[in-house]
Amino acid sequence: MPLLSAAVERIQPSQTVAVSSLARRLKAEGRDIVVLSQGEPDFDTPDFVKDAAIAAIRRGETKYTDVDGTPALKKAIQTKFARDNNLYYALDQVTANVGGKQTLFNALVATLDPGDEVVIPAPYWVSYPDIVAFCGATPVIVPCGIEQGFKLTPAQLDAAITDRTKWVILNSPSNPSGAAYTADELRALGEVLLGHPHVFLLTDDIYEHIVYGDFRFATMAEVEPRLFDRTLTMNGASKAYAMTGWRIGFAGGPRPIIQAMAKIQSQSTSNPCSVAQAAATAALTGPQDFLKARARAFEARRDLVVSLLNQADGLRCTTPQGAFYVFPDCSALIGRHTPDGREIRTDEDLATWFLESEGVALVHGGAFGLSPAFRVSYATSEAVLEEACRRIQRACAALV
Repeated sequence: MPLLSAAVERIQPSQTVAVSSLARRLKAEGRDIVVLSQGEPDFDTPDFVKDAAIAAIRRGETKYTDVDGTPALKKAIQTKFARDNNLYYALDQVTANVGGKQTLFNALVATLDPGDEVVIPAPYWVSYPDIVAFCGATPVIVPCGIEQGFKLTPAQLDAAITDRTKWVILNSPSNPSGAAYTADELRALGEVLLGHPHVFLLTDDIYEHIVYGDFRFATMAEVEPRLFDRTLTMNGASKAYAMTGWRIGFAGGPRPIIQAMAKIQSQSTSNPCSVAQAAATAALTGPQDFLKARARAFEARRDLVVSLLNQADGLRCTTPQGAFYVFPDCSALIGRHTPDGREIRTDEDLATWFLESEGVALVHGGAFGLSPAFRVSYATSEAVLEEACRRIQRACAALV
């Protein structure tokens, strides 16, 4: 009898976490490593959020709470959805979880059975297909390449849906590409979903507040209200509020799904950290003006990185509408050789070359389901980004 379950054998460790862990180990060994692999804002958690956490500790709010969120946090989530998205949920239609990853995990574990299918546009966040596979369901990957702006088309969506489709997952702005859907693009996809009433939609809006220029964020349940009862809208505190380590994700959606997610959570983590919940309540209800200033800082970094990567031999980098990633195409470098004669056969080989030759840690496109490409996180200072991109330029120029 095997020791490990079939479920755990169906999944792989997160490759983004693995690369970041390797980079930290190499730095600890004294290597000069520039880490562009982690999706973590370099801004600090706002002071008013920290103060709320400290005040909660002093009030003794360090005990168990309701499984999927305190009444105060659920009210804050309810208020956030109404204020930012024109979505109106009852308190029993919202849930708070131990990070956005648990929100996704709870939703899929609560709803998927073997034989079910989940449509996932690629490139995708690395955990989507693995969690689907963990459930015994089938991820249906739809390639959405650079020529179509890394976005799913209505025709592709319609072709991917079968009578076994349970969910479609949309992430906008996207990790890893930064691509974001306009309201009109969402409506077009919504028309397809309206023709398939057995399909539910999970919208991952975690990068909602990191958008650029005149782009206006929209989410499906807002632009197509007829899908409201079939949409789980998930978000979290990690990216916008620089609270990655606090581990608070949340969602609004149909009561049966929200209740089932709470049941799963009651048998796994129980409640999110009580102090983190108090901090997230403050984040969602406190001043929001700093969000635009931080987005402008990310936009300047985006422009710098796009410009420098497009100056590298063999790279083609589009300009994303949001998030803090670029996903440059590196197809022109596949088949070239390193100075010692090794062939670059895949984008993983290229990422290894960047790390070995110039000490730049980033994640290859295959980890996100679309090759040949790689992901660069520009959630760090302009000085670090300029140095990293110069190193990437040298590494590309060295290939023959």
